[in-house]
Amino acid sequence: MSAAPDLTTQPVLRDQPEAGIICLTLNRPKAYNSLSVDLMAALQAELDAIKADRGVKVVIIAANGPGFCAGHDLKEVRANPGRQHYEALFRQCSTLMQSIVALPQPVIAQVHGIATAAGCQLVASCDLAVAAETARFATPGVNIGLFCSTPMVALSRNVSRKHAMEMLLTGDMLPASRAAEIGLVNRVVPEADLAGAALGLARQIAAKSPLTVKIGKEAFYRQLDMPLAQAYDHASRVMTENMLARDAEEGIDAFIQKREPKWEGR
Repeated sequence: MSAAPDLTTQPVLRDQPEAGIICLTLNRPKAYNSLSVDLMAALQAELDAIKADRGVKVVIIAANGPGFCAGHDLKEVRANPGRQHYEALFRQCSTLMQSIVALPQPVIAQVHGIATAAGCQLVASCDLAVAAETARFATPGVNIGLFCSTPMVALSRNVSRKHAMEMLLTGDMLPASRAAEIGLVNRVVPEADLAGAALGLARQIAAKSPLTVKIGKEAFYRQLDMPLAQAYDHASRVMTENMLARDAEEGIDAFIQKREPKWEGR
């Protein structure tokens, strides 16, 4: 009989709290779940597998230990100096963040403790975020001579320019309440209620047509950077295709007939 895997050494843990919902837990608690090369590779592999899994409707990204994610593993970074390593590292991280955005399923960040630098970038890259009241957020690279340029990409697409620039230029920690005010997170809850709140939000989304959610998520991000008229043209084409789907027919008929819809995912 083979020995059970040692979960303490796995950088990302996968769990299925309910049908259709997958929780990916960052598992480098002693390093505040900093984004080592191995952790990013493990998270990327999970996302790649989930992308093709029609049984998965929502993904939650959580973390073990005292904090959500402290950004890049600076000890690992300094142990491998040189342009080639740095280019590969930031390319790997950028690909990971874009994979979250491109994933057909919505992704919810479940944030406790700190989410700093690339950890804040991870929160901003997720479609939704639920934070504990005690959570704190920052892009503090400026304090150590390394401007948070890649976290800036996700951050500036979630909050206004002046709020993003204030975070980037000062490196100050923001409490969860302020993060909610500027649009970085959706909901702030007592820490004891964090997992339940994230799961509740995931459950609510998982009850929708997975095809409709996939169509909507893709259209949302695609139209963001388009001029207004082009965005409306694109959205109109998406609406037309969506209307031709079986789930749209079923949803509208169920609404008219005052009954619960039965989604088919097509």
